[in-house]
Amino acid sequence: MKYTTLPNTDIKVSKICLGTMTWGNQNTQEEAFEQMDYALEQGVNFFDAAELYPVPANAETYGATEKIIGNWFKKTGNREKVVLASKIAGGGDYTAHIRKDGFSKRAIKEAIEGSLNRLQTDYIDLYQLHWPSRGVNCFGTREYPFKTATKEAENHLEILETLNEFVKSGVIRQIGLSNETPWGTMKYLETSEKNNLPRPVTVQNSFSMIHRSYEYGMSEVSLREDIGLLAYSPLAQGVLSGKYLGGNLPEGARGTLFPRFIARYTGDGSVKAVKKYNEIAKKHGLTLAEMSLAFINQLPFVTSNIIGATKMNQLKENINSINIDLSDEILQEIEAIHAAIPNPAP
Repeated sequence: MKYTTLPNTDIKVSKICLGTMTWGNQNTQEEAFEQMDYALEQGVNFFDAAELYPVPANAETYGATEKIIGNWFKKTGNREKVVLASKIAGGGDYTAHIRKDGFSKRAIKEAIEGSLNRLQTDYIDLYQLHWPSRGVNCFGTREYPFKTATKEAENHLEILETLNEFVKSGVIRQIGLSNETPWGTMKYLETSEKNNLPRPVTVQNSFSMIHRSYEYGMSEVSLREDIGLLAYSPLAQGVLSGKYLGGNLPEGARGTLFPRFIARYTGDGSVKAVKKYNEIAKKHGLTLAEMSLAFINQLPFVTSNIIGATKMNQLKENINSINIDLSDEILQEIEAIHAAIPNPAP
């Protein structure tokens, strides 16, 4: 395994982060335990969760993923071996079953206390805001939704002041953002600096070979402001494993069970690009998943690459990507496809 640190901290994290959003829905507790055991054995010390997991989010399964992780901590005593990240759910109809007051002081307090209880721990290493409440272009929205977004804006100062109370008490070690824009990220950084409040150290945004919009503005923010990317959906919800090529819908796959999760990644341009990337991988003796993950692992603004798997063979393949160094030839071939079919997935 390769390691780095959360920016501006001494917290050592693996370049591969174990994603957990299928646990409690597509994966049983027993299967999740097996994944955590194996990942830790392979040197993966960074786990990412969220209060709303598993997905699709609903009232019946709310918090189930965190409960599974907490049960594993209790069984194994491995809490101190793991850098644990979690998130407060953003607002909107999708999370109305959780709460309806966004990132209010009351909501943040409730969310943190609930996560600590489910996770059976007294601290969270990295606590993140899952998505902005003001309306931004994420989750498959390519353009900025200016007609509605101008009516909304977070109270950045109140949010950071509230989180600071938990940082000072030792309940939270560091804070992070998720699904953020350059403006939002800089606003949080500016607010923290002006008011001597906790500084976000990471941004968890989607990034894959068919969705590289982070490079448009956020990559410069990451490099110049030293706020690292935690890349999620690096395989584009499994599309960049190649398993959906030719219209295949494997039994039990996320895209088969929940088609809307892969819809943004299966347009004509994406299908064409995935086919071409698959040809490159085969040419060089790699699987498409290995090449897709290895590409992200080597990017200078990436702190950690969040993988997710429902089967152990997928998990092993994903973790093994850390041992693959892509040659200049492969990287040039990838960039040629990207130039011809740039960011086909929104």
